[in-house]
Amino acid sequence: MKIANEYSDKIDLKRNTEYAVKGITKICKKIGPRKPGSPEELRAQQWMEKDMKNYCDKTEIESFTLHRQGFMGFIPFTVACGVASVFVNWFASPIAALVLCVLAFIPLLFEFLMYKQFDDFLFPKQTSHNMIATRSPKGEVKQRIILVGHSDSQFEWTLNYLMGGLKAKLFVEIPAVVGLIVQTVYAVVCLIVGKGTLAASDITTARWFFIAFFVVSCVFIPFEIAFLFFQSWTKSVPGASDNLSGCYAGMATIKALAEAGIEFENTEVRMICSGSEEAGLRGAKAYAKAHENELKDIPTAVIAIDTFRDLEDMAVYDRDLSGTVQHDWGVKNLVKNAAANCGYDLHFESIYIGGSDAAAFTQRGIKATGFAAMNPDPPRYYHTRLDTPENLRPEAIEAGIEILCETLCMYDKEGLPQK
Repeated sequence: MKIANEYSDKIDLKRNTEYAVKGITKICKKIGPRKPGSPEELRAQQWMEKDMKNYCDKTEIESFTLHRQGFMGFIPFTVACGVASVFVNWFASPIAALVLCVLAFIPLLFEFLMYKQFDDFLFPKQTSHNMIATRSPKGEVKQRIILVGHSDSQFEWTLNYLMGGLKAKLFVEIPAVVGLIVQTVYAVVCLIVGKGTLAASDITTARWFFIAFFVVSCVFIPFEIAFLFFQSWTKSVPGASDNLSGCYAGMATIKALAEAGIEFENTEVRMICSGSEEAGLRGAKAYAKAHENELKDIPTAVIAIDTFRDLEDMAVYDRDLSGTVQHDWGVKNLVKNAAANCGYDLHFESIYIGGSDAAAFTQRGIKATGFAAMNPDPPRYYHTRLDTPENLRPEAIEAGIEILCETLCMYDKEGLPQK
């Protein structure tokens, strides 16, 4: 049975969905794109804070430092190392080629796949912010639930805009990575079999597989060069669905509960509009680190809410951070059970490439999960100029608000489900 049923006549989902759509549209039209650590990101958070002051007991904006280009800035270096390794291997030394391949992989693995702040120090520093709104319970705080959505928007993924997410993945991104793997294997094989230095004039005496590896490695070079145009380094996108929809779904949930007169006895509710998620979860990481002791003092559950648009793909996220992090069983089943009470059969999904703010909390030992409604292909609007208010799907935002209202009510009444 839906726990929020007793308040269903007071929770106005339609009105709060309209509130969310109106807020998203206002920020996109009057503030525009919000690159990580930008004045526009902060201005949007200040507007959100002003709204949340009407429904929360406390609001604040915390600053932190980041190096926004560190997250994707490795791409030219990785491409250069991969391409150079092919010719260094053929004309000079397999050892040097293998070193180049290893150097190419290191930032790709640590920055892009694992979201480590590995090469950040090489790039300029910026100041970013997190907006935190807290709604206190009537009595003593005995448990806490946090909704977190990011307020920044990504630099445009040029290939996704030009080709569409699936085509860009199949015809550029995957071949570029496969090419780097082939080039690494090429260097290892040449090193193991003792190829030594092979001048171009010796090509007729070379073993066939040296020539084959060289040719195949060269075939992948255009894909690697195309990867240089993966994203723009200056132009960020409107970010209506990703992720103003997540921010406003969470904010509308708190607004809906407040307007319905729902006051929890011992459950504190927080809404975090994080900064610089698109630069490698930097805002969530900064918040989780700064507040780790506080978040562990009492039972705390975190739900990262990100992109409510593709209702047919709505899911709870089990694994995160390129599949390297597994979220808490209790929190993910809390959201799944709440969705079931609202009539939605949600599946557990994984983020195999990339990550959500939930990963920053899980890595710190704080119970968390992710909740979103986005086609994982990804769709062409994802991280492109097409992510506009006109492309929103209000029904997906409404579903998100309904499920989150039920989730908060269930958590207050029952806590986390047990295995």
